[in-house]
Amino acid sequence: MHRILVADDVEINREILRDMLMDDYIVEIAEDGAQAVQKLQECPDGIAALLLDLQMPNMDGYAVLDWMNEHKKLKTVPVLIISSERSAAIENYCFELGVSDFIHKPFNSSIVKKRVDNIVELFDRKNGLEQKVAMQTRTLEEQRQIIRLHTRQLRDTRIFNDLMMQYRSAIMVVEAKLRVLYEEFAHEYNRNPFESIKSRLKSPESIYEKLDRKGFPITVESIREHLFDVAGVRVICSFPDDIYRLANLVVQSNDIILVQKKDYIKNPKSNGYRSLHLILDVPIFLSIGKQYIKVEMQFRTIAMDFWASLEHKLKYKKDVENTEEIERQLKVCADSIDVLDYQMMQIRSKIDKGNTALLTRDF
Repeated sequence: MHRILVADDVEINREILRDMLMDDYIVEIAEDGAQAVQKLQECPDGIAALLLDLQMPNMDGYAVLDWMNEHKKLKTVPVLIISSERSAAIENYCFELGVSDFIHKPFNSSIVKKRVDNIVELFDRKNGLEQKVAMQTRTLEEQRQIIRLHTRQLRDTRIFNDLMMQYRSAIMVVEAKLRVLYEEFAHEYNRNPFESIKSRLKSPESIYEKLDRKGFPITVESIREHLFDVAGVRVICSFPDDIYRLANLVVQSNDIILVQKKDYIKNPKSNGYRSLHLILDVPIFLSIGKQYIKVEMQFRTIAMDFWASLEHKLKYKKDVENTEEIERQLKVCADSIDVLDYQMMQIRSKIDKGNTALLTRDF
């Protein structure tokens, strides 16, 4: 049974409230603010609600509220003000201090019990939710500590560092091929096939989390066999036709093997995401011989990349309001970007006198 504290210097008020609530609650009594603070200290987690009179000797209700605010008690103990006044100014001020509700004199038994019941139930749920969140936070932190421990162990192994060196080497091979194509296009056609290259190597923490999430063993062999995106290269192009032309040239290299292709430009994701993804087996030449290493390549236009960056922030940023509306707006922007990319491509083809073939959307 929950414990209620009634703080009022008028004995008859205390007795009336005790009689109204004693069937459902254990009712504690305080004759002034000082006694109320003492009982709050004696039962730090045992008071489900405080019914507080504002006008009391020794220590009034406002002083009690100040003490509760200072000691952060109002976050866990709801306060219902006992008052015979109905001043809007006083009520607004009390609400600003953190009061939950008011009980007006003369007391109506049904209203008093409903107000107390509602506030106690609300804070029970609130405190229960906070405890659940705190428990989940502790669990997540324990998981993070485990991940940090395992990734440190993984990072310190020679075989893991050898594999990461191979992934870095594969990225270098892909970047070198792209730069050669860049030089050729600049020389032969006086234009650039892409605007920029971005590369990244997945962190040990991300590798561990992904293997663990997918239920794969945390081993170097498992990384090599099951993860295709440890090494990533993103190529930013000006126009959609450059994406397909450049991707075809990369795949047509005699020593590169296409493992997987996902075309999210012709077949966008439901949220509007557009990009061309290739998984490649890329050869690297080591002292022990030739090794094939998987590299994920993503091809986007400048506008696609800007959109993806914004969508990524929404996906991973916490406490964003109106996410559904933002997702709707992003979808509209993605569709507009698609139209604009192809319009700009057609304009470029008219400007580029060297292009005699009509560019279409079917590459």
